[in-house]
This record gives sequence, C-alpha cells and structure tokens, in this order.
Amino acid sequence: MKICVLGLGHIGLPTALLLAAHGSNVVGVDVKKSVVDCLNQGKLPFKEPGIEDLYLRAKDRFTAKSSPGNADVFLIAVPTPLDPTTKISNLSYVRRAAGMIADHIKEGDLVILESTVPPGTSERVVIPVLEKSGVAIRDFLYAHCPERAIPGRTVQEMIYNNRIIGGYDRDSTDQAISLYQTFVRGEIYTTETRTAEFVKLMENTCRDVNVALANEFAKLAEECGVNVWEAITLANKHPRVSILNPGPGVGGHCIAIDPWFLTENSTRCRMVSTAREVNDSMPNYVLYLTRNLLHGIKNPVISIFGVAYKGNIGDTRESPALKFIQLAENEGYAIRCHDPYVKDFPHPLMDAADAAAGSDCVVVLADHDCFQKTDPADLQVRTKFVIDTRNILDHERWIRQGFAVRVLGDGSQVPPIALEEDIPLAGLYSTDVTRPIATPPSVPLFTPGGRGRFL
Repeated sequence: MKICVLGLGHIGLPTALLLAAHGSNVVGVDVKKSVVDCLNQGKLPFKEPGIEDLYLRAKDRFTAKSSPGNADVFLIAVPTPLDPTTKISNLSYVRRAAGMIADHIKEGDLVILESTVPPGTSERVVIPVLEKSGVAIRDFLYAHCPERAIPGRTVQEMIYNNRIIGGYDRDSTDQAISLYQTFVRGEIYTTETRTAEFVKLMENTCRDVNVALANEFAKLAEECGVNVWEAITLANKHPRVSILNPGPGVGGHCIAIDPWFLTENSTRCRMVSTAREVNDSMPNYVLYLTRNLLHGIKNPVISIFGVAYKGNIGDTRESPALKFIQLAENEGYAIRCHDPYVKDFPHPLMDAADAAAGSDCVVVLADHDCFQKTDPADLQVRTKFVIDTRNILDHERWIRQGFAVRVLGDGSQVPPIALEEDIPLAGLYSTDVTRPIATPPSVPLFTPGGRGRFL
C-alpha cells in the first residue's frame, strides 16, 4: 500500500512513521522545504520521546517531498490555526492540502482527514474541493479520524489510545479501520463524519471547562482563606468528582483552540466561551499577584521559570507565558526567561542563574520536574519573592533560604480580614523570621497557617 501523508508536524510525522514502520510505503509531504530537507538528511525536525527509534524502523519505507503524487491513501494532518481576532478557524491549510491531492485521486482511493476542524468541514469544505478533480464522492472513500495524543507522549498514545473513525459510508469506514489497525492497539470506535468532528472538539472543550472551574476555585479559595490544592485533593475523594489542577492559563494547539471551533457558528453557547475567557484571563491574574508583591520596588525585574505551555516539553504554542510576558513588559517590568526544554522562543532564554540574577520575583509558569530540584541558594536575586502557579516547588526549602512564597490558589496564606486597612493583602508567607527579606514596607508577610499574623 502506498500512503501519502500531508503535513509533517507533531501529528503528521509520527503518523507517517508509524504507518511506514508497519509495512506501508509512505511519502510525507510538507510545504516547508526546511522540514523536507531535514528529514531527507536523516534528521528529525522536532524532539518527541520514541520518535527517533520509530524513524530508524521506518526510514527505509519513508520519503519526504514537497508535493504529493499518486497513492492509495491520502492522509491530511495539516494545522488548523485560530484567527486571534475573530476567534474563527483558519481552514486555508486544509483547503490547500485537499487541492494538492485532488489531481491525484482515482477511483477507490481513501482520503482521511486527521486535522481538527469545526463540525461539517468535511462536507462543506474538503469533499467539494476533492470533487473538483472530476471524481465524485461515490467513487472515492473518505473518513475523519481525529488524533488523540499529547506532546511528550505522542507516539505511545497514537498506538495505545482508543480511536474514533467517522466514515462517509460503510466502505470508507471499513477501509479506514483496516489502515489504523496496522498500528493502533487501542479500541477503534466508528461513527459518521460530522459526529467524529464534533467528538474531538467535545473532548478538548471538556478539559478546558474543567480547568476553568479549577481556576475559579483557586480565586474563590484565596478570597475564602482556603488552600485550593488541599481542597481539590479532598473533593476528588468523592467517587463522582474529578477536579483538575488550576494554573496560569491553558496552552497548546488543542485545548486553547478547539472550543472556539465548536462554538464559531453557535448563537446559543455560553459556558464554553465563558470557560475560554476564564482561562485566557489567568495570565492577567498572575500578573495581578506579581504586581501586588512588587509594589514600591523601583525598576522591578521578573524571572520567568518555564515558558512552555506544560511541563517537561518544549512546546510553546499558545503558552500562557507569551501573554504574561507581553502584559508585564507593557507595564514596564523587565523580563528574563528560563526554560531548559525550549530552544526557540521570541524572548531570549537564559540559564536559571542568569535569569534570576538581580531579580525581584521568580514566577514559575510551567511544571517542569527539574524545577522541583532547583536550589534557591544558587539564585542571586535582589528581592526574595517567588510565585508558584503550579504548586510544584519545595516551598519549605525556598522559605529556609529567606524567600516569601506565594502559591496560586492558596488562600491560607492570606488573612480573611486585614489587620490594618491601609495595608494591601499581598498574600505571601515565610516562616524564616530571622533572615531578612528585601520587601517593600507596605507588603505584609504571613505564616502558612497564621491567618493574618504579620511577621
């Protein structure tokens, strides 16, 4: 079987390599010449656990090109970005990919769309473009099989996660099942095309709404004087409750984007768009916490630890750090960034020591495991403030080094009632009363359980 995969990004390339590793002859197509050249030189354009071994297994049956040719199966896995102004999907890459293969489709060929798209895209956009070749939909096969994988576990999840196939008709479904069964070890469930498009968006929207709820709980906990992390742990002991963790916002190409695809044609949706607004506002809220700490400090410097959108990966797509940095710089803060996983970022990246040198506040935005091992004694900061938006640091270790630690959602750090009306509730704590901490006199410090006892 000859397969042509269009789009050699984080989904298309692993899919192409898996198909090749399991016996198919695969041509990978990408409009970026740098990607094609990189692969044909035996190199990979990005890092992902397991992909190097997969490439070695597949390389004899895989070739990268800039344009498609004849094949038995055409698989489209191109990006579907969101227009940041209109919040509407940009389907230009999907249209272009469909147009590129239209001249090569023949009777009996199978076309699969893996790209995440708004419901109805296959019927309204992709199939009409393919039919312009003169081959009607009754003569070729078509299915939508949305990907289900996350960065850092892409190869493993492509193999072991359950998959959904939305076939245009029974023959299309059966042929798509036969193809994916060559490497998928999870269950394969079938439906029709539009439902498959809808289900993919539902899955990521569900997570987005749940994260928004956790972020709302974090803000409420701070108002109520409660530690939201402890509260979530206890609430999740209920057999029918599963609350996710709060954080500085939602990133990545899926959860931060897909809910808008689901609602772009809706006139009735409220909860989904509200959840998007809640999560998109979290960088603003983290900056609000930072601003309270740095009040009165001249020429403040902020050190950001972690610019990836999640822990232990180098992916910065839609990262909350991007918005936080822009907001902070617009207010005049100097920004320094550290992330050992990220290689390419709009802002210069430094090692931990350089990023923290002379800093007034360390803000942890990504939950990289390596940050748990950071020794605060090695950080030559000017003012010992740290904001942990992921609740991953060894807080006692930082406190022993004289840092005032602020954890997102830990209202137990903040007294419900101010002892002095003219003192703002900055919401930080330290148990080290013997070691001086450089902090403006208007900012109070609280012990973790002190409930308003000023140090």
